[in-house]
Amino acid sequence: MKRTLALVLTFAVAGIVATAGSATPRSGTLHVTKECSQYNGGAGEFCTITSSNINAITPGSRVVYASALGGGGLDSDLTIYGPGNNRAYGHVVLDLSAFPLIVGEITLSGGTGEFTHFHAAPIVVVCDWAHNYPNCSWDGPYSFTPPGDE
Repeated sequence: MKRTLALVLTFAVAGIVATAGSATPRSGTLHVTKECSQYNGGAGEFCTITSSNINAITPGSRVVYASALGGGGLDSDLTIYGPGNNRAYGHVVLDLSAFPLIVGEITLSGGTGEFTHFHAAPIVVVCDWAHNYPNCSWDGPYSFTPPGDE
């Protein structure tokens, strides 16, 4: 079951990457890794970005979850706190029914500073805590839409 789910997610990410092939300099495919050793499922807790292919999402940035785990998953608003006044806002839905394999989806939409016109969706979240605890990955399309182009 885990291998099938992992295979399906691999094909989904590959499809997202393939459709983003005609990306402009203001769009592309987001890839982020984060570690969640400080996250225990509570509201206000965080994970820390360890790598990103987007300059605005810097290593060391914190992803803070507004709601606690509950009902077999996480359905929460989140904020990425970057350096300075750079904040990205979004929402995450995670399914813990196949734990230790955690899968889900994130939507990021707007923020402050460098994230004012940032959008990313659907971002596929994968945390394989049986083999890679406490690390997770995010993959999916993103874009920056400047004022007047919306």
